[in-house]
Amino acid sequence: MPASASTRALAWPARARLEIRALWQLAWPILIGQLATVGLSVVAVVMAGHASAQDLAGVSLGVSIWHITTTTLLGVMMAINPIVAHHVGAGSLDQVPQAVRQALWKALAMGLVAMLLANLAALVFAHLGLEPRVQALALDFVRITSLGLPAYAGYRVLYGYSASLNQTKPMMVIALTALLLNGLISALLVYGLAGLPRLGGLGCAWATVVCMWFNLLALLWWMRRSPAYRSTWAFGQFEWPHWPTLAEQLRLGLPIGVTYFAETSAFGLIALLVARFGTTEVAAHQIALNFASLSFMLPMSMGVAILTRVGQSLGAGDPRSARFRAWVGIAAALGFAALSALFMALFNQQIALAYTSDPAVAALAAQLLLLAALFQLTDASQVATSCAIRGYKVTRAPMLIHMLAFWGVSLPLGCLLGLAPGWLPGLPDRPMAAQGFWIALVVGLSVAAIGLSALLHRVAEQRLKTAPGGWRPV
Repeated sequence: MPASASTRALAWPARARLEIRALWQLAWPILIGQLATVGLSVVAVVMAGHASAQDLAGVSLGVSIWHITTTTLLGVMMAINPIVAHHVGAGSLDQVPQAVRQALWKALAMGLVAMLLANLAALVFAHLGLEPRVQALALDFVRITSLGLPAYAGYRVLYGYSASLNQTKPMMVIALTALLLNGLISALLVYGLAGLPRLGGLGCAWATVVCMWFNLLALLWWMRRSPAYRSTWAFGQFEWPHWPTLAEQLRLGLPIGVTYFAETSAFGLIALLVARFGTTEVAAHQIALNFASLSFMLPMSMGVAILTRVGQSLGAGDPRSARFRAWVGIAAALGFAALSALFMALFNQQIALAYTSDPAVAALAAQLLLLAALFQLTDASQVATSCAIRGYKVTRAPMLIHMLAFWGVSLPLGCLLGLAPGWLPGLPDRPMAAQGFWIALVVGLSVAAIGLSALLHRVAEQRLKTAPGGWRPV
């Protein structure tokens, strides 16, 4: 007998609470692990900032290339998440090991390609009119950290595999350990403690490389000892690359990588474009971006949990549950983002002073943090929604939306506001520099959030109307 309207009204909030609880159980270890991972760059920026303004500017520019590269790699490797989640939901655990083995071959190849591309991208520093010391430090930072990119790619495959099995605590423990290790090595090498050479900002680069390899080896060790991975253990046999499987994973993963590249390169290119305005602008931009990246980890962690839950529902042939899990997860991510925005707006000056002792840098960073607070809701919406869509194995349409939002809106508008004064009546007759670019980011993120929400609605409704099994790229 159909439930009454009052019963349905009572049942929906109860179901939503249960879903949020399940999402949080998956997300909180991911959050702590992600915060610890982002903490590696936070440690680099803070330690370099207290070494000298030149060290801060050089490391900031190097981190911009490193962040674009690692985030793009993360996206390409993220194809393993929905693949494993669908197998888990369908109960076909015997298909997981082969998928993981092939993903690791892909990680090796993409990690080596990323090394080459990062070093080529760093050549742009020679054309930005930087101080010689800042330019040399930024270039060396990229060269050193690129040595850890193959390890990072492999780690992200194992990360996605583990998360899709609902095993998220290992990454938390490992990331926290790596953060402590990074802080120790950075302190020793940046400031030349315990008789070691004083390397300044380059000490942070060497610490980052060590931690990337530590993460991969530590997660492998954990998986080998834990019974949670025995039924899907991928290393029981050797397997050469299987090109059809790799091609399928690349068709799924490359659009995610391009999506992440569109977003992170927009942020990273801003650091390069504002470099012409001097060390203060570069350093303030990096401080605001660094802290915004920390707050971004909460909706990002919720997004990974949403992807897992949606993928498992679809693998089990339950698109109605998948739609419910997607929208409840997005609502939860927005709630957390509202708290982040409030904190950032209230304590912007204190946050800036925690990063630097330079008054001019701190004052500008505090202004940029107010703009970062404005886009917390739209940023959370777009990342949670895009992860939900990936749970449906739909990756091309989100890529196009992100490219429009960041390359079609944010960067052109940022150049107009930040570099070209007085192009509209009422605007300042001088370049707005970093502030102009951050205003453009608020607009671009809003475009992404609206477009992705409409896409998720269409994808979810389309899946409800089609027979279970199979999927059609959108």
